[in-house]
Amino acid sequence: MGHECNDASKEFTWNDDVETKSEVTEIVLVRHGETTWNAAGRIQGQMESELNEVGKKQAVAIAERLGKEERPIAVYSSDLKRAKDTALMIAETCFCSEVTEVAALKERHVGSLQGLYWKEGAEKEPEAYSAFFSSQNDLEIPGGGESFDQLCDRSMNALEHIAKKHKGERVIVVTHGGVLRAIYLRITQAASAGKLLNASVNVVHFRDEKWSIDSWSDVSHLSSVGFLQRGFDGDSKP
Repeated sequence: MGHECNDASKEFTWNDDVETKSEVTEIVLVRHGETTWNAAGRIQGQMESELNEVGKKQAVAIAERLGKEERPIAVYSSDLKRAKDTALMIAETCFCSEVTEVAALKERHVGSLQGLYWKEGAEKEPEAYSAFFSSQNDLEIPGGGESFDQLCDRSMNALEHIAKKHKGERVIVVTHGGVLRAIYLRITQAASAGKLLNASVNVVHFRDEKWSIDSWSDVSHLSSVGFLQRGFDGDSKP
């Protein structure tokens, strides 16, 4: 694997003209640090919210951990600020000069639920709330939201393009709970992804056009910082 970060532009563009190799590509998927809205139980979706003090400490902790591991060739991030801020701390510690933004890695648009508190979602936006937790994966969330299938398709497409761009290399991708859930369920075909915790490390491998999970929801680096036990859980109603 290489030892210099990819000198990519701030705007990531797909490149389908890649050579087929058989090496394992390792992608370290990181959920952003805790935000003010995470702590308050407020639904973010694609709206912006800041890392809180715990979230900033989490970002430092995960950066320190990843800085001690094999150096990544590149760091990618969702274009939402909470992910970018987490990614910038990681990139600095891993000696990567730049974070490449990928809009397709942003959180799921959850329609009219965005900005509400989870505890009030069922009452204020019952149709959107029901659609979010529906087992009907092609059902779009009222208010301009995405279906789960749409989220899975764009998330996996983005991940596959990154994997093919970095055959046989190690990269870090900072994204969101909903995206991580989509990736896990699409790869494993499991019934549930469980809780996706802030600042968790989740490692996937891509080889010969096939995905596998190497490790999932590791928060051992947060022992002295702490994290929200409830995490992101799109599999069950709060």
